[in-house]
Amino acid sequence: MHTFPTYRPRRLRSNENLRRLVRETALSIDDLIYPMFVVHGHNTAIEISAMPGCYQYSVDTLVTAAKELAALKIPGTILFGIPASKDPLGTEAYADDGIIQQAVRAIKDAVPDLLVMTDVCLCEYTDHGHCGVIEDGDVQNDPTLELLVKESLSHARAGADVIAPSDMMDGRVGAIREALDENGYENIPIMAYSAKYASAFYGPFREAAESAPQFGDRRSYQMDPPNVEEALREVALDIEEGADILMVKPALAYLDVIQRVKTEFQVPVAAYNVSGEYAMVKAAAQNGWINEERVALELLTSIKRAGADMILTYFAKSVVEWIND
Repeated sequence: MHTFPTYRPRRLRSNENLRRLVRETALSIDDLIYPMFVVHGHNTAIEISAMPGCYQYSVDTLVTAAKELAALKIPGTILFGIPASKDPLGTEAYADDGIIQQAVRAIKDAVPDLLVMTDVCLCEYTDHGHCGVIEDGDVQNDPTLELLVKESLSHARAGADVIAPSDMMDGRVGAIREALDENGYENIPIMAYSAKYASAFYGPFREAAESAPQFGDRRSYQMDPPNVEEALREVALDIEEGADILMVKPALAYLDVIQRVKTEFQVPVAAYNVSGEYAMVKAAAQNGWINEERVALELLTSIKRAGADMILTYFAKSVVEWIND
């Protein structure tokens, strides 16, 4: 390696075109997935106070938003539903006329080429706000698997392109893969929330999806934030069970986990730039403390640099504007 003064690293930083030519990581529109929330009703778009620029859409306005994504050439969306009513078993999650099922059919009818991913979990649909069946005050793993399978099949029947289980129950990827294969949906990929941490960064999402737990917390099934070796074991299990894409969630506080997963497994890796990460940037920008565009692009690039192949982010539409500006 040459040393100063023969080697001057600043030579290749001296102007933008040189910087472009030697840039190691490029954030692209092709990397983006835009999460959206859907509610019952008509002609509705309710802005989420903790997530400026994000909305709870009725199915008709969701279709309009989906057409906008397609026009922006964003590859896909992931959908989260808010039911008309909730109950202990989250029955609307797997009802053929449930809100997500209606939304998937409507989007695929209107914008067939837009990739539609569906979050598979029960927390938005249960009256207790937990991600599974409750017995004796605790979430029961195996009875929950049966409901997650029903939910996944209902999404597949509605036309979902990708099934994304986020519940963190043990064995759910294998159960869903087996059910999809047995029912003629062997070509539908599974994007598993494989390393989903019990994070404080989910706060604004709880408002958006109306899914806050009514007692306790989710630490008995979501991962403990200090752990990374455990995340690698979770990922290995999901690969063995048939996952096609592995997700790390959240992203920014877990860049090391993203990097380890990508390096050790060499599989497609998704990272979720979650609601709290988004809200912090928006709030600081609204107060004039930071430049939203520069900070958001820097953060998203760091996620890509860590090894993510795709990023779920509420900044997706803005990124298109910034990149094309």
